[in-house]
Amino acid sequence: MPSTVELGCLFAGTVARVVSEGILSTAAARESADRHEDADRRFPAACLWDMDGTLVDTEPYWIEAEFELAEAYGGTWSREHALNLVGNDLLHSGRYIREHMGIDLAPEQIVELLLDGVVARVQQRVPWCAGAVELLTELAAAGVPCALVTMSYTRFVSPILAGLPDGTFRAIVTGDEVSQGKPHPEPYLTAAALLGVDPADCLAIEDSDTGATSAGAAGCRVLVVPNHVPVPPRAGRTFVGSLVGLDLAATWGAPALTPGTTPGTTSGTSPAWPEMTPDD
Repeated sequence: MPSTVELGCLFAGTVARVVSEGILSTAAARESADRHEDADRRFPAACLWDMDGTLVDTEPYWIEAEFELAEAYGGTWSREHALNLVGNDLLHSGRYIREHMGIDLAPEQIVELLLDGVVARVQQRVPWCAGAVELLTELAAAGVPCALVTMSYTRFVSPILAGLPDGTFRAIVTGDEVSQGKPHPEPYLTAAALLGVDPADCLAIEDSDTGATSAGAAGCRVLVVPNHVPVPPRAGRTFVGSLVGLDLAATWGAPALTPGTTPGTTSGTSPAWPEMTPDD
């Protein structure tokens, strides 16, 4: 039979082992949580995608439809006017066309006629932007939710979504569902709210100054992929030449630049983020 001293030593050893294992277990749990948090920081909480010119290169479809409209109704049009409309709310574009094309149609009617033309084209072929579908696949694999934020109307969006796997976009915001279109922040604020995330934790992908202004005003970080029109550098914007080969984790985790720094535009690079204020 063990002595009292021996029992005391045995008890002390057991307690020490339990305490030690508890500390190790707590440390392991903390380390695991830290690793999970670090993994979460590698990607944005959500990616909010523009459509025309960013996901799909449909701007040429719109321009062709505009010239057809001018010919059909005796108006005049130019490529310069067409490019002034990139990224805009459709009703704003309709009013611009009525004024500058010189045709006697209501803005709403102009929009519907243009939609007829672009929907017919996209039903024949969806012109995906280089690297866009691959990035969507990467985001899905990483568990990053995506939203589509477009000023196009639902009937134009539907045939494009039909070419993607179900659930690619967990939220869809279209121009006919918001009261104020881009460059107002409402479209991006709406998308972030639908996903249940803070806009500041989101990456918006845009190809126009109008869209980038909308996303920045909502508080999002903005990745600009210029396409048909130049986009000026501003605080909160990062530029790449293409989505092909984009390292999203490196892009999202890059340190901030100071306002006024002009970012590079090399395809596949990992640009840094300028700091951003709500007014940007």
